[in-house]
Amino acid sequence: MIRKFDFLIIGGGVAGMSYALKVAEAGKGKVALVCKTTLEEANTAKAQGGIAAVTNLELDNFDKHIHDTMVAGDYISDPEAVEQVVRCAPAAIKDLLKWGVNFDKTEKGDFDLHREGGHSEFRILHHADDTGWEIQRGLMEAVRRDKRITVLENHFAVEIITQHHLGIEVTRRTPDIECYGAYILDPDTKKIDTFLSRVTLMATGGTGAVYATTSNPNIATGDGIAMVYRAKGTVKDMEFVQFHPTVLYNPAETHPAFLITEAMRGYGGILRLPNGEEFMKKYDKRLSLAPRDIVSRAIDREMKIHGLNHVCLDVRHKDAEETKHHFPNIYAKCLSIGIDITKQMIPVCPSAHYLCGGIKVDKDARASIRRLYAVGECSCTGLHGGNRLASNSLVEAVVYADKAAAHSLAHVSEYQFNDQVPEWNDEGTMTNEEKVLIAQDVREVGQIMSNYVGIVRSDLRLKRAWTRLDLLYEETEELFKRVKATRDICELRNMINVGYLITRQAMERKESRGLHYTIDYPKHAYDQQEG
Repeated sequence: MIRKFDFLIIGGGVAGMSYALKVAEAGKGKVALVCKTTLEEANTAKAQGGIAAVTNLELDNFDKHIHDTMVAGDYISDPEAVEQVVRCAPAAIKDLLKWGVNFDKTEKGDFDLHREGGHSEFRILHHADDTGWEIQRGLMEAVRRDKRITVLENHFAVEIITQHHLGIEVTRRTPDIECYGAYILDPDTKKIDTFLSRVTLMATGGTGAVYATTSNPNIATGDGIAMVYRAKGTVKDMEFVQFHPTVLYNPAETHPAFLITEAMRGYGGILRLPNGEEFMKKYDKRLSLAPRDIVSRAIDREMKIHGLNHVCLDVRHKDAEETKHHFPNIYAKCLSIGIDITKQMIPVCPSAHYLCGGIKVDKDARASIRRLYAVGECSCTGLHGGNRLASNSLVEAVVYADKAAAHSLAHVSEYQFNDQVPEWNDEGTMTNEEKVLIAQDVREVGQIMSNYVGIVRSDLRLKRAWTRLDLLYEETEELFKRVKATRDICELRNMINVGYLITRQAMERKESRGLHYTIDYPKHAYDQQEG
C-alpha cells in the first residue's frame, strides 16, 4: 500500500511530537507521526531530572549556561549550536507550557529550580522526579487533540527511501541524496507499506539498548541512526556514549535499569562505598557534583578496585519528609525492593544512558540527505560535544524541533512526491529457530558493547568488539535477505550497525576526551593505573 503525507515524522518522543505540533499548526499539509510502540513508551518519559533553561535572570545568565555546556563537552561542542540552544531555551519552555506541560513552582509562584552536576547555577525546571513523563504526557495530550496529526502507533520504519531504491547508485560521495519517505511495517497486515513524503523528520531517540545494562527502554535500538547510515548519510561523534553514574543496582532489571536522577546528588546525596567511605574527593574537587563522565569513571574504578557490583548514594543525612517530597517515585521504587532511602544507602552503578553523537545536522536540523531532518537524541547538533551537560537534552529537542519546523515549512512547497518509488519486496518466511537466533544475537551485541566498548576502553577491547560485530553483521545481513522483514530482525540489524559505528569512531579517536576514555591514551595521572 502507498500512503502520502507532506510531513512524515518517525519517532514519538519530545522531539517528534514538538515538531508535529509546530507543522500541524501551520496547516501546510498532511502530518503523520509514526512510532514503533505507543507514545507512552518513548525514551522521553524515562527522563527524571529536568530541563535546563535560564529563567532566573537575577542569579543566572546565558553566558554561564554556555560556559557550563562547553566545559562539560570538553570544548568539542559547536559554540554556535550551544549558543542557539541556550538562548532559545526560554522560548522552548514557553512552548511546553502552552502545550500543557506543568513544572513545579515555589510558594511565590516562581519555578522551583534545581541544580545538577556541571551546572554553576540553579536552572533545572522539573516536575517532582518524573519530568520526562510530565513532558511526554502534556505533548501526548496535545498531539491526540490535534486532528491534523495522524498518529500511527506500533508501526516500524524499516528503511528511508532514496534514489538507491530507484536503481541509482548512491555512495557516501553522492552530493545530492534525497529522501522520498520510508518503508514502514504495518503491525496488523504484517506488510511493509510505502510512505511517500515531501519532508521526513527522524526523531527515533537513542541507542542504549545496544548495551547489556541501560536506563533506556528496550526500544532504544538506534533505528534512525542506522537507517540514515545505510542510506549513506553522515553520522558523527558516536564514540561519545554517556553512562549515567547512578542507576539502581537491581540485577532483576537491566532494560531499563531504574534511574536515580542527577538531581539527587544536586539535592545533597553523597557517593560512598558500601562501608560508608566517601571516595569522590580522590577524583574531583566538585565531589559528587562532578560531570557524569568523571563520576562514572570514578565509580567504575572503585568497583574494580574493591571487587564490587555497586557503590552507594547516601541521602540519610537529609530531612526524611523532604526527601520523600522531592523524590516520591525513587522513594517508592526503592521501598518496593526493601530499601528505605531515608534510613539506608541506595545501591547504584553506572549504566548506558545517552548518546551525544548521531545523525549530523546543521543549525536548522537538516541532515546531509536533502528533505531529511533529525531532532533529539538520534541527531548530532554539536551541542553536547564530548559529554552532555545534565538536562540539556530535552531542551535541545524542543529548540531543534522548532528550527526544523521553521525551515521545512519554508521549503516544503519546493518538494514533490516521488511516484516512481517501487513497493517493498516482502518475500520470505521466518521460522521459530531463526527467531531464537535473533534473540541470542541481541544478547550478544549487549555483551560485546558492555564488555569492550564501555566506560573504559582500549585498542585491544575495541578491536575485539569490531571483529565480533563484523561476524554478526555478515550473518544477520544474510538472514535478512531471505526472510520476511520483522521488527525483531530489523532492530537487530540496527543494533549491529550502531554498535559498529560506536566502535569504529572510538577506534578513530586517538585520545581520551569527554566520554571516550581509553587506557592506551590516558589523560590524567591517576587514570594511568586503570586497567
